[in-house]
Amino acid sequence: MEQHNVSRRMFLGTTSAASVNPAAVAAQAVGVKTGDLPDLTIREVRVYHIDASRDGPTNGGYFRVAGVVTNSGIEGNYTLANRYWHPNWSNLGWHDYAKRALVGKSVLDLPALTAQWEPEKRRIGQLSYASAIDTCLWDILGKAVGLPIYRILGAYRERVLAYASSQHHEKVDDFVAEVLKCRGEGFKAYKIHPPSPNGGHDYKLDIEVAKAVRKAVGDDFILLNDPVGVYTREEAIKVGRALENLGYVAYEDPIPTTDVEGLVELCRALDIPVHIGEFIFSPYSYAEYIRRGAMDVVRFITDNVGGITGGMKIARMAECFGMECAPHNWGEAFDHAVHFHCELAMPNNVWFEMTVPQGTGDRPYMKDKIRVAKDGYVYAPSKPGLGYELDRAVLDRMTQKVDR
Repeated sequence: MEQHNVSRRMFLGTTSAASVNPAAVAAQAVGVKTGDLPDLTIREVRVYHIDASRDGPTNGGYFRVAGVVTNSGIEGNYTLANRYWHPNWSNLGWHDYAKRALVGKSVLDLPALTAQWEPEKRRIGQLSYASAIDTCLWDILGKAVGLPIYRILGAYRERVLAYASSQHHEKVDDFVAEVLKCRGEGFKAYKIHPPSPNGGHDYKLDIEVAKAVRKAVGDDFILLNDPVGVYTREEAIKVGRALENLGYVAYEDPIPTTDVEGLVELCRALDIPVHIGEFIFSPYSYAEYIRRGAMDVVRFITDNVGGITGGMKIARMAECFGMECAPHNWGEAFDHAVHFHCELAMPNNVWFEMTVPQGTGDRPYMKDKIRVAKDGYVYAPSKPGLGYELDRAVLDRMTQKVDR
């Protein structure tokens, strides 16, 4: 793992693109004035409705991709898929909302377009439409200056160590086979999403899975565990202690995130770091968890917290408290990409979460694929914006209609 010595003052002073005007930082990064950037007035908002079955059954499915287009013709894109449970969540009205909020505005005003600082907005979950808006605008900024987003945020590293993030398999042997396959692909770490028998859980079975995987890979391989909030407090303590004895390094969402008292209890009782944050739905809600000791490692999903801008606020909050920040990555290509840029720009991150089997999140309309290298790392993209390019010919062939 890479280590860099950067003072907190230096970090906050040189990588604050998400808390100041990102456009000014982007222009400065390439040595021009903001006024010299292309015309970044937003002309149009689009939604591409994609029928992936037109490209063969392997990549079949129905997808929606957002597009925000400027007067200069630069288009920013992001996925509009269903997300984790959210008290406010729906992308179905995204297009109408984004048209009203964006057309005629400038990407230069990015921080103001999705902010929820007003008291009336802060008291509820982050607007669900904000992430796709925010990410599209960051994608435009990167393309406007010819840089990948993480370089505008402030590049801290060029690669991130990956762990393989499992599916919820049914049998112990399935996990064993998968972790051995992942090790052969170069992964240095593996995270278990335990079985969900009959839609529920069995903590005793989960312990057996954890034991079998450790036995299969030996003591030197790095292992993590994520039951996705299904345990009672008592079950979580039992599984946590078993994981400690087995040398696991992370215990993610063992109980529901709403049980703050229970999380405080777990963090005090267990030595294994407890990772929390995927089911927190506003940047402004994290402070209470940190203040009360209800998390050891901070996680976030950009879609739940307002995009890259919200994610980087959380990352910097964690850094100022001396805490590691481990963003969620699980999902398709855009899901991986948006969190990857945050990870590349923060000093307090260790991991890239790679969905396995690799390729599960590929989309036929994406030219670029995200893969772990043989040394166990994922390397930064070099293309501008999100860094993973749409294949326009394939996109056009697969698009059923475009909302404009």
